[in-house]
Amino acid sequence: MSENVVHLHKATDPPTADTATTVLTVVPDAPPARPVPLWVRSGRAVKTVATHETTRATVRAAARHSLYTFNGGRIVARRAWDGRTGSRYERMIRAAEAAGNLEAAEEWEERLQRFRAARHHRRMDLLHSPVEAAKGVAVGAGMSIGVLVALGVVMAINTGHVGDVITPLSATVDFIALLIRIVQVVWGPALTIGPFLALLALWSVGRKQHAAPAWALPANVRNSEGEPITPSIVVKALRDLGVPALARAIKEMGDAGASMLGPIRIAGCGVEVDVTLPSGVSTNEVQAKRRKLAENLTRHEHEVFVTIPQAARTVRLWVADSGALDEPIGPSPLVTDDTMTADYTKGKAPWGQDLRGDAAALSLYQRHLLITGLSNQGKTVALRSLALWLSLDKSVQFLMGDLKGAGDWAMFDGLATTLIQGPTDEHVIQVTEMVEGAVSEMNRRLQAPPGTVFPPLIVLVDEAQVAFMCPAKGTGKDKRPYGGAKADSRYFMAVRKIHNQGRAVNVLMWQGTQDPTNENLPKLVREGAHTRASLALGTESQARMALGDKAVDGGAAPNLLRPGLDRGTLVVASDGITIPAGQSSITVRTHYIDDDAATAITDRAKALRDGITTLHAIDRSAEHDPLADIAAVIGDAPRVRTKDVLARLAARNSDAYGGWSFLDLKRVLDDADAGPYKSDGVMCVARDRVARALANRDGDGSASTD
Repeated sequence: MSENVVHLHKATDPPTADTATTVLTVVPDAPPARPVPLWVRSGRAVKTVATHETTRATVRAAARHSLYTFNGGRIVARRAWDGRTGSRYERMIRAAEAAGNLEAAEEWEERLQRFRAARHHRRMDLLHSPVEAAKGVAVGAGMSIGVLVALGVVMAINTGHVGDVITPLSATVDFIALLIRIVQVVWGPALTIGPFLALLALWSVGRKQHAAPAWALPANVRNSEGEPITPSIVVKALRDLGVPALARAIKEMGDAGASMLGPIRIAGCGVEVDVTLPSGVSTNEVQAKRRKLAENLTRHEHEVFVTIPQAARTVRLWVADSGALDEPIGPSPLVTDDTMTADYTKGKAPWGQDLRGDAAALSLYQRHLLITGLSNQGKTVALRSLALWLSLDKSVQFLMGDLKGAGDWAMFDGLATTLIQGPTDEHVIQVTEMVEGAVSEMNRRLQAPPGTVFPPLIVLVDEAQVAFMCPAKGTGKDKRPYGGAKADSRYFMAVRKIHNQGRAVNVLMWQGTQDPTNENLPKLVREGAHTRASLALGTESQARMALGDKAVDGGAAPNLLRPGLDRGTLVVASDGITIPAGQSSITVRTHYIDDDAATAITDRAKALRDGITTLHAIDRSAEHDPLADIAAVIGDAPRVRTKDVLARLAARNSDAYGGWSFLDLKRVLDDADAGPYKSDGVMCVARDRVARALANRDGDGSASTD
């Protein structure tokens, strides 16, 4: 018999898998959720329906079209009232008085008197018009009946029937009866449909004027970045500009400020409007708030330009279409027209487009040029496009120094007489001596007989700030610095000399600089340029350095251009470009000409010329060979005019040939039996003669040095 043993102590070892006891846990069911009350569910449904986008769109559409009709009726009623009464003239008078323009007030008062006199005359005519109308009707009816009877008599004579006498009269009566029946049939539906057509017309007027609150307008209009520029929008933008005197004057004007505005004209990719400011408001107060004005007009700051025209107390607003200035302009005519040529004296370089979309062309005749801006904004391309156009005039000579040395001007190799490329101090020294050679050529031309005509000589230095900042000094006895802005600076003084007298003999200085300061662009140099242009700059003080105080005070603001985004857009102050009357500057979006297109243009320019050997360094050695130098500057051309040979020799070595005259050149050539001769009435030097003289001299083993 077995007995069950009950252990009274608790086991300390954990149970194994075989001995573990299975425990079942019973989880009770969750209590049923409380039913959502009917009023809660109804509220949620109503909220969902009320906030659904379809419901919102429906409500907006209903409100929009209802207000279109209502406000369209108001607009039509206002127009009718203005047309029948003198209220428009009275508003203009009050506005002119509020603006302090008494002359305009008197003019509007005179117009009001003429309107009232004409209206009185019409009303007096109404007193006599019933009698006159009755007489007219009686006479007209009698004449009509007489004509019809006469026509019937003619018909009766023709047909032989007496009854035909009244045939035209009876036909006319039948026609009138037909018209009466048509009116009787149409009258009922017209009375029914007429009001709906009238409401439709009022709705159309309201829709065109967007006569509804902003929240009710369509999404494409409500959320658009640029609203159409209307008089009310311009006045509201000016009222909210934050100029107390301007806001008060607008509120006091009977027409709510509309009389301040001139016509809103389409101008290129935007619109233009002149605003006559009321008394007590200066133009610079509006200019200083350009950003706020642009935002009030729902535009970005770079899409609104504020300039001061010739009229007193007036600002001119140019407002671009939203996003239009971010669109590129077309290619340059230099690229699209392979037959284009240039004329330095009478022509203008196709540079780009102004903000109105018109072609912007620049005259380069006897004008020194300065282009500046921040780095990588298109300065070199803008400067190069002018040189490319001018290269198509085969009479123009170029001396070029590129102190960046990145190959931006490499396509002028074989076109420019001198082309120096590089950023080092040695390159600055070479460029300085090149400019000094141009000074010697200028002095030679100035000493020529009166009436002598000289070919244009363009001295072009890109990245000129490198030259002004160069610390290098001369060696030997001449310790003068090449850079700097003092009287002992060689580059500075050479540029100043060309600025002072160069244009008289067609020796012109073109410079391109970066990030201007008083150190890298001295005041005397920048003010010596006749054409000053600036791309995007960082500060207003730099804008004044680039363009001058007059241009900036007149509205020029290259410091408000967007670096990177407005690449190639520059502000120009020059009498060589067409500027709207009263303005001191113009904004130009220049054409972009890439390196390949520039090379193609210079190839065309080279084909127009006899051939030029480009110097890539200035020979500063003490010894030189005049006959060999003459052969070098002639290059591959069969003959070159003597004055061109002298100019090239001066550019090649100003110290040796800067003071040469025709007699010096003739002496060297005559000694070598290669004297100059006349061709088509012009003294020339023949390449074959000089080459034969060199061959004979070298064969004899002789050499000449000077």
